[in-house]
Amino acid sequence: MTSTPSPEWIENRPTRGLRWPDLGELWQHRELAAFLAIRDLKVRYKQAVFGATWAVLQPLAGAAVFTIVFGRLANVPSEGIPYPVFAFVGFAVWSYASGSITKATQSLVNNSALVTKVYFPRILAPLSAIVPGLVDLALSLLALAVLMVIFDVDPTWAIATFPLWLLALMVTVFGIGLVLGTLNVSYRDVNQAIALLVQLWLFVTPVAYPSSLVPPSWRALYFVNPMSGVVEGFRWALVGTPWPGSEVFISLATSTFILVGGIAYFERTERRFADVI
Repeated sequence: MTSTPSPEWIENRPTRGLRWPDLGELWQHRELAAFLAIRDLKVRYKQAVFGATWAVLQPLAGAAVFTIVFGRLANVPSEGIPYPVFAFVGFAVWSYASGSITKATQSLVNNSALVTKVYFPRILAPLSAIVPGLVDLALSLLALAVLMVIFDVDPTWAIATFPLWLLALMVTVFGIGLVLGTLNVSYRDVNQAIALLVQLWLFVTPVAYPSSLVPPSWRALYFVNPMSGVVEGFRWALVGTPWPGSEVFISLATSTFILVGGIAYFERTERRFADVI
């Protein structure tokens, strides 16, 4: 009789120096990312009376409030389209961004049992956290199509660029969520401060007003906010508002910088997660 050799011992040691995510390894663990995303999606609507309808009710309620306060009382312009449609696009994009960034910030801490006991590419936790919100965003865009029919708003050729703006939105959300999620592992104050930061961030993003109201001397600085270009790009692509100008590329550059910096910071810090989480 011959004995079966025992499997080799595999030790996952912390790496040294600068590194980047292994795309092959991420692909091998894609099922785990899908499981985490589906789990979060189920938890979101578990025992919810209205279920996925909340994905439409939230931007509708936000657009209604903005229409009364900013459209009627403050007479804020809406770039030549009905203000309810204008506000709905901004609020739908903002709802996805704010909700997904919050989930990504909490993703590593909420999955601490996995982080400390099982090996997997940790970057999948914040990455999977931004996926469930896409379902809500898709439902919101279906509601937007109905609003466009009601208010007689026709899309333009710019709708062909929509996938690019969706990608820009995901890059922005993932980059910011990655930075905040990494910080939250060591400094739990981040989780406490995120709600306040999101509220303040809303007012410096053209959700309820167009960026054309910003004085020309301030526009370059204003578009350093990555969400400024993303929101205006969504409106231009979906409902045909005027092209916001070349300043949107400042927002796209900021998003790219945050993503690259976030990945570098995450990969440098990840090796200590199991010790401090």
